[in-house]
Amino acid sequence: MAALGWLTPRRRSATARSVLAGEASAEAARKSSQEAEETRPQPAQAPEEPQFPVVGDDKAAAFFDLDNTVMQGAAIFHFGRGLYKRKFFETRDLARFAWQQAWFRLAGVEDPEHMQDARDSALSIVKGHRVAELQTIGEEIYDEYMADRIWPGTRALAQAHLDAGQKVWLVTAAPVEIATVIARRLGLTGALGTVAESVDGIYTGRLVGEPLHGPAKAEAVRALAAAEGLDLSRCAAYSDSHNDIPMLSLVGHPYAINPDAKLRRHAREQDWRLRDYRTGRKAAKVGIPAAAGVGAVAGGTAAAIALSRRRR
Repeated sequence: MAALGWLTPRRRSATARSVLAGEASAEAARKSSQEAEETRPQPAQAPEEPQFPVVGDDKAAAFFDLDNTVMQGAAIFHFGRGLYKRKFFETRDLARFAWQQAWFRLAGVEDPEHMQDARDSALSIVKGHRVAELQTIGEEIYDEYMADRIWPGTRALAQAHLDAGQKVWLVTAAPVEIATVIARRLGLTGALGTVAESVDGIYTGRLVGEPLHGPAKAEAVRALAAAEGLDLSRCAAYSDSHNDIPMLSLVGHPYAINPDAKLRRHAREQDWRLRDYRTGRKAAKVGIPAAAGVGAVAGGTAAAIALSRRRR
């Protein structure tokens, strides 16, 4: 993929692979949203819009994390359930994946060797499969497992931006193909997600950069904002995870949604807005339902583990 010339000056906390992942995700998101633009109905104009979001501000947009921000639990976990139901892989594969993701979520930090091992094994599985296969299955599984797990409160926040005439993007470590399905079903503009390299519609077994996680999300938002002519100080971002502090810090209107303990503390220190749509003290302390923790991150690696071993 040709290098993109969109980036504005950035802090050097992001790695070169994060920058590449962010740029690739932004390019894929813009392409998919442009293709859908002609068929998307225009939102009805609501009277007496609140001060924020500002109606008609075409320099503003909203960026929403997906897992446990827009959707209860993790998209990849629900996607994996659907594939397991279809006998795409064996129980031991699901258990191994679940353990890796639960460990990450509980530890709250990435072990580079651990993540590299998961990524390499996953990409070896996805290699040779068609992109269209992932997209078709994603449509089916959204209806089966995801549609009734959307947080109504967060959905209303996204709709407020849409009604104000602003674009709304999902920003997630999930594969861009799956993220795009979810965004389209919710009537959003599009999605920034992990980009797995493909040639002629077939996965090569490599990622473009790295999974769209942490600093890479901020790079994707930065690249998309530059390409779309947005003013980040007028944009909003929403997330449940402290891993997304780089993305939240990039915009003028950061929101902590169903925040984990670290993000809640940081949001209070920075005087960021908080919204919590969960019930129960345990949810407030832990940040996600225990079962959902297995799909917290790993983006493209998770997509690959979710794909079938049936062709082996």
